[in-house]
Amino acid sequence: MTKTVLITGSTDGIGLLTAKKLAADGHQVLLHGRSAPKLESAAAAVGGDVETYSADLSDLSAVRKLAETIRAKHDQLDVLINNAGVLRATQTALENGQDIRFVVNTLAPFLLTELLLPIVPADGRVVNLSSAAQAPVNVKAMQGNVSLTDMEAYAQSKLAITIWTREWAKLQPDGPVMVAVNPGSLLASKMVKEGFGVSGNDMSIGADILMDAALGERFADASGAYFDNDSGAFSDPHAAALDKGHAAAVMNTIRELVNQAN
Repeated sequence: MTKTVLITGSTDGIGLLTAKKLAADGHQVLLHGRSAPKLESAAAAVGGDVETYSADLSDLSAVRKLAETIRAKHDQLDVLINNAGVLRATQTALENGQDIRFVVNTLAPFLLTELLLPIVPADGRVVNLSSAAQAPVNVKAMQGNVSLTDMEAYAQSKLAITIWTREWAKLQPDGPVMVAVNPGSLLASKMVKEGFGVSGNDMSIGADILMDAALGERFADASGAYFDNDSGAFSDPHAAALDKGHAAAVMNTIRELVNQAN
């Protein structure tokens, strides 16, 4: 059955490769990126039934507009893959003082999911990109009151998205499925090349697991789970995600920051 799938950050890397694989299987793919020329190029590369949407996810007002635009065109979205992410940036502190890693990697996907959830069916899926790099979240840093190094911010933002995946799934027992996935460490994406200076491993490793998480049977009853593609199995995330107090503090901070951006 043909599915409609939105992939954020799909003008290059794992997102683009996943889009190509989905389109090749006949699914309708909604591409997202910041750059109109890159989106145009990506759409040509993907082919098939494809649409493009431009939005800067570091601006939560742009995230709201993105959701509005998608909902104006679609009454059903079968799969949302929150793939967009930032490790390094020329300017890491936004105008409001918040770290771009927390905004793009954690807050934007939370808000986008919240706004699109009404059109995601009970048997639909939300796939969130986590990472093997996870660290306890400093909520003051998430609020923009403490500065972090690139890897500290990235690892904390990835644990934060893993936490909200787990906690939100508890509130949605009847679906859709919400899963957090580490697609694989040091894959050959632009982020890895810029962040670590290495060519990286075959990106198909990541694209294939995202395809599986989006459509595969083994994820059908895995809501709230974390899948570690380095080990090829479902596993526990960093222990901090399992700490009820820590998870509650992170969730409260996420909601507080998203509401502030109204």
